Amino acid sequence: MVLCAALAAAALLAWWAPTTPLDWQPGLAWQEPWRWWTAATVHWSERHLAGNLAATALVAAYGWAARVPRQVTWAWFVAWPLTHLGLLLQPELAHYGGLSGVLHAGVAAASLWLAWTGPGRRRVVGLLMLAGLAAKLLIEAAWGDPLRHSAGWDIALAPLGHATGGIAGLLCAALAALLWRPQSRA
Repeated sequence: MVLCAALAAAALLAWWAPTTPLDWQPGLAWQEPWRWWTAATVHWSERHLAGNLAATALVAAYGWAARVPRQVTWAWFVAWPLTHLGLLLQPELAHYGGLSGVLHAGVAAASLWLAWTGPGRRRVVGLLMLAGLAAKLLIEAAWGDPLRHSAGWDIALAPLGHATGGIAGLLCAALAALLWRPQSRA
């Protein structure tokens, strides 16, 4: 929940800042690596910001209900810049901003943790969430056009950001699960 609060606060603060020094720009990724982090804080419209803040609250509630441990939060934190680094796969995406890719990473990390370590029904919830996330990402077809216009949005969406976030979240959570094994109760 702390990471969700930090993401929301950063997005609100960045709303008042110029976007050019903060958004993802593939040509500047290596000269200005802070963009790997700050791209998530940039929003292109009030609706974009409001939608991502609402989604951040939902991810926080999911993480709290799933009782994800600190290790999953750290895995998600590591996935944050990797989400944007993956955007180099589509260099024609000249600008990117928003929390959605990083939020996909958080959902993927929490869901994998539940599916891997959760007892009973919690494991089923994790598996269903992973299946739903995979279906969403397949439907979005990130390998297609870099920007898509979708009904109800006043901005173009970048499906690759969702896909790279989901993949980064999965990989980082899997690494966390392998490195941190809960103590068995004897």
